[in-house]
Amino acid sequence: MGATTSAERRIETLAWLRRISGDLATATLKRLEDTLPWYREMPPARRSAVGLVAQAGITSFIQWYEDPDATPWIAADIFAAAPRELLRSVSLQQTLQLIRVTVEVTEERVAGRGGNVREAILKYSRDVAFAAADVYARAAEARGLWDARLEALVVDSILTGEADAELPSRIAALGWHGHGEVSVLVGTTPPQFDVDQLRRMARKLGVDVLIGVQGSRLVVVMGRSEPGVRGEDQGPELPFPDIAARLEPGFGSGHLVLGPAVPALVDASTSARAALAGFAVARAWRHAPRPVEADDLLPERALAGDALAKQTLVERVYRPLEAHSSDLVTTLWSYLDNGRSLEATARELFVHPNTVRYRLKRVSDVIGWDATGPREALILQAALVLGHVAPPDGAWRRAGMSGVHKRSATSSS
Repeated sequence: MGATTSAERRIETLAWLRRISGDLATATLKRLEDTLPWYREMPPARRSAVGLVAQAGITSFIQWYEDPDATPWIAADIFAAAPRELLRSVSLQQTLQLIRVTVEVTEERVAGRGGNVREAILKYSRDVAFAAADVYARAAEARGLWDARLEALVVDSILTGEADAELPSRIAALGWHGHGEVSVLVGTTPPQFDVDQLRRMARKLGVDVLIGVQGSRLVVVMGRSEPGVRGEDQGPELPFPDIAARLEPGFGSGHLVLGPAVPALVDASTSARAALAGFAVARAWRHAPRPVEADDLLPERALAGDALAKQTLVERVYRPLEAHSSDLVTTLWSYLDNGRSLEATARELFVHPNTVRYRLKRVSDVIGWDATGPREALILQAALVLGHVAPPDGAWRRAGMSGVHKRSATSSS
């Protein structure tokens, strides 16, 4: 008899719940309006979508209460009533607030109907919360995969120099927080690559990054984070060579090449071309540091046919010296041809060794490279050779850019 009474009570409660389902939905929407500011500020269409979710939750609970064993996952169907854009406008936290308000209203209305109903509500609300978390987790996973593909597309566009009008919008969609100058770092991919660890390292340095993995090659596009994004514990902005040195543990063994800084992310293809060209020839410098700047590999890049390196050597070394004084070009050429001997250079030029020393100091002041160092002497000698055989201004650049693009695209594939 007791079992029959319990069954009858359950049937009676179920019928009562069906009768008040509309009132429950109305009361829930009013409570949402009164207690949740974000709901009040929503456009009418989205408020209506939230109401559909609340109504679906109440209906689903009644179906679950009727036969909880037959439909254990019916809570997951609640969110099928919501349009897809609702997931983008309502956060998981807001969804949990919606569930809490709905449960509170339902509990208040069923008070006095017996402990079994309240227990059912609590159990069902737990299932709904887990279902909500699952929905948002799957949405986040899909967004993460999309972001990864979009980031790979942006990095590939930068490497090949095939930027189009859509590149800025793609960069914005990735949430890029960099500002000002940008530099590209190219190295090898470690066997166990942890992209999240590399991003954390960059954030601690006040840097935003775009990361591209192309087989054994790892490309990182670096830009300094905007002041509002940087952490309070971060010190002053670091130069890119220092940043590259601190990110070095995140790369695999082998050479690590830093491209020159460029004004903005849309100009990053210039830095990328230099870094890729330097990475291809870095092994030709026996004692190359790690990381090494692409501009320190200008002679090797020029010998390998890099038009950008040839143009850079001519424009940054030969032409400034030629424009400043023909004596500086003559003295530098003689000094390098005579094995960097002050006395031999002075004899050839019929001047005092101190005059040679003074002119070499002027060379360093004008172009920033010191001819007395063996590595920099190689750079300067390459610049002098190229300066004397250079075609008209810009010819190397125009003739070589398409070749650079082709090499970059070929190596990335």
